[in-house]
Amino acid sequence: MIAVDTNVLVRLLVNDIDSQAQVALAKTLLKRAKQVYVPQIVQVEMVWVLETAYQFDKSAVLTALKHLQQTALFVLQHKKQFDTALATFEKHTADFSDTLILSNCLENEHQLFTFDKKFARLQSVTLLNEKRLA
Repeated sequence: MIAVDTNVLVRLLVNDIDSQAQVALAKTLLKRAKQVYVPQIVQVEMVWVLETAYQFDKSAVLTALKHLQQTALFVLQHKKQFDTALATFEKHTADFSDTLILSNCLENEHQLFTFDKKFARLQSVTLLNEKRLA
């Protein structure tokens, strides 16, 4: 099994017209690989790059994430956390990175606190304020 960095994964998913030589190299690598390991940090970075550099909307990001989830070629680090985060991300306005943090905390039975009011709307996320500490 091989692993890929964010830039290789993004080239594959986007088929970047400005980077066709890199896309071709990445495709050749994947054809030779039996499986591709995708570390959790690469999952998060991929979403960030798609949203910021490529201006993907949430629907397009969801399509990319589901492609990783449903394609046997990709082996996701902490797959259960990824699946939970993806389901939450699809239904709510929280960022994918936040939903991944939440799924990790739920799996490990940790109470999650935040200053992010939008994120705190999710069940199991607690808004940290003076009332909570009183």
